[in-house]
Amino acid sequence: MIAAGFLGAAFATSLHAQQVNWTLFAISALISAAGVIIAKRMDSADARSESVLDNNRAELNESIANIVKRLGETTSASGEQLRDWIDEQLRPDLRRFADARESMVHLYGLQVYADIMSNFAAGERYINRVWSASADGYESEAATYLERAAEQFAEAQTQLSSVA
Repeated sequence: MIAAGFLGAAFATSLHAQQVNWTLFAISALISAAGVIIAKRMDSADARSESVLDNNRAELNESIANIVKRLGETTSASGEQLRDWIDEQLRPDLRRFADARESMVHLYGLQVYADIMSNFAAGERYINRVWSASADGYESEAATYLERAAEQFAEAQTQLSSVA
């Protein structure tokens, strides 16, 4: 419907060089708008389905647990090894958590989502800072922010566990 409406509107404007068939244009625009509304409602219904919520609940819990566990295992890596460790060990779970995060609103409410994501986002920023500091040769700063990231992710995990 969306594509048909846009194509119809484009067709309506191309029929004559000086005049637009406003009736055809309006009908096409309404068809496009209806298509957008239907698509949004289908996406919303999909996001609230029990199977998606159950799957995302598991993804959230498993990915945050993996992050906390890996950050708890003290790594002596530095420089390129540390960056590779972050990319290989943490990034996949950071991505999984981020992909499933919107289900938290449906599962636990907006305030819980905001609280957990505040800690998660801070931890993720610290991980990015660790990566950058290690690339620039600031190993002590990298170690400091690695600890701070671990604290933020542990707090996010605690909050998620308390509502689950």
